[in-house]
Amino acid sequence: MSPGAHQAAAAPGRRPFGRMLASLSVRNYRLYFWGYAVSVAGTWMQSLALAFLVLRLTGSGSDLGLATAARFLPFVVLGPVGGLIADRYDKRRLLYVTQSSSALIAVLFALLTALDVINVGMVIGLSLALGSLTVFDNPARQSLIGELVPREQLANAVTLNSVSVNLARVFGSAAGGALVAAVGLTTCFALNALSFAAVIASLAMMRTSEVDAARRPPRSKGQIREGLRYTRRTPALLLPLLMLTVTGMMAYEFPVTLPLVARGAFHGGAGTYGAMATLMAVGAVVGGLVSASRGNRRAVSLAWAGIGWGLAILAAAVAPNLGWELVALPFVGYAAITFNSLSKTAMQLAADPSMRGRVMALWAMAWGGTTVIGGPLVGWIAQQFGSRWSLVAGGVPTLALGLLMWPALRRIDTAAASRTIPAPADPAPEGSPAT
Repeated sequence: MSPGAHQAAAAPGRRPFGRMLASLSVRNYRLYFWGYAVSVAGTWMQSLALAFLVLRLTGSGSDLGLATAARFLPFVVLGPVGGLIADRYDKRRLLYVTQSSSALIAVLFALLTALDVINVGMVIGLSLALGSLTVFDNPARQSLIGELVPREQLANAVTLNSVSVNLARVFGSAAGGALVAAVGLTTCFALNALSFAAVIASLAMMRTSEVDAARRPPRSKGQIREGLRYTRRTPALLLPLLMLTVTGMMAYEFPVTLPLVARGAFHGGAGTYGAMATLMAVGAVVGGLVSASRGNRRAVSLAWAGIGWGLAILAAAVAPNLGWELVALPFVGYAAITFNSLSKTAMQLAADPSMRGRVMALWAMAWGGTTVIGGPLVGWIAQQFGSRWSLVAGGVPTLALGLLMWPALRRIDTAAASRTIPAPADPAPEGSPAT
């Protein structure tokens, strides 16, 4: 990219609102933002429909956990490979393939449901196929952001991307709950298939000359191991990754826990779950906008976010009725997106551009791939001890992790500050000319 290609259009505003939306001044990122917002709204419709499809077919929390885990199993098996492919190949071309293929799977869900021939085995099989595509889609999509905006706006762009996901969740969950109640599950799957057209169109409309493509590593043996070693040797990557692994496994299982709590604790259905998911997403949007307007990116902020998130989840777990649950959930969403965006930003900024795909693949494995274990586990906990305990199982370790990681993350900030403070200049010898 030519020097200054982004500068005029991408200069961050001086006012808080200008800082909050700074990266949207970049045309290519603006296309990315809105295209994925539409597509993710369709994805959330489909996620809600799948949850209630499984519950309709079996009525089992464990089966819901297994079906959810099937979507993320490929992350565990193929996650690092997806990151390497994202580093090696043109990310936009890769996304054309993954997005159009995901649309075809949504069409299959719609047809099988409309014909009333779908069963749990088919749900798990199609979820595995969708997860296999996401293995390659996610690191390409996440690392593409760094090629669309200048480095000084990367943190803002990453956070706004999380905001778009949660805006989409607000619409997708509300619309999905209403559609399931009014016209059935098939419509959610069909609309999700159509939503992929938005992201494909946004990719096609981007100006290639304004994409700052990262250097692609030459083919060689051991590149996946190289990415793992690089992450292990870099505390600014390793510590957030460890936190993400635990919270991704136990806390971020809301596609499993919220339907179970809606049905078990509050005796509701799709409408109740839709309202719960929508309010949690509203809190997440507010949290994302607040985070996007802040310039502070200290590592220790991730510990504080973990503490706040753990407390919010526990508050939702003990809410005595649906009214109080709906009060608590926006705080859960606020803390969740703050934790998510801080961890994602920390890893994007700390990673070398040539390693970013592999690093973000590890992020996806930690945040989503651990659902392979966490989804069935929290489903089993809910079935054995009651739905509220599935939230307790996420809130307690998240709170504990924030407290335990606080000293180590503070040391990272101290080390970073010492590197950025220039050493004092030696005093000039007496009689030497001033410079």
